[in-house]
Amino acid sequence: SVNQKSKNLVAAFKKLGIEEKDIKTTGYNVYPEYDYRETPQKVIGYRISTTYSIKIKDFNKINDTVVIATNTGANIIGNVSFEVNDDTKNKVLTEAREEAVQKAKEKAKSLSSAAGVTLGKIINVTEDSSPIRPYPLAMDKAVGLGAGEINVTPPEITPGETEFTVTVSISWEIR
Repeated sequence: SVNQKSKNLVAAFKKLGIEEKDIKTTGYNVYPEYDYRETPQKVIGYRISTTYSIKIKDFNKINDTVVIATNTGANIIGNVSFEVNDDTKNKVLTEAREEAVQKAKEKAKSLSSAAGVTLGKIINVTEDSSPIRPYPLAMDKAVGLGAGEINVTPPEITPGETEFTVTVSISWEIR
């Protein structure tokens, strides 16, 4: 049954080390199946689907998670996306800001020297940082269920790199 497959799937994810709080049911749907050959159409059964969102914090478990999901009965897997956690994002943006300000100061000193002026106090500072959005990696194949055991070759899903960009504009008094 769908409920048993769902329980098995969640248990398999937990066994892999994914915490229960990172396994979220995002959809549960029941659709009637019709016999379209008859008029009026006749309901001959129902199709049930359950959709999960799984947060995997260890990138080394991504491919295993897909294999486990497929072997446990999932027949559609998709919408893989990657996000940078808030602590890491804040740390990296802080470092990027500090570096951007340092480079702005060095450039301002060089330009003021070339122009024969002296920098005074800072009168304005603005920042523009690129928004960091998760990017989806669509998997265009649904894996169907057949009879018996399913052997799934682990996919190669890799997170790649995420780039953070911070631009600062600093205005100085000139003497």
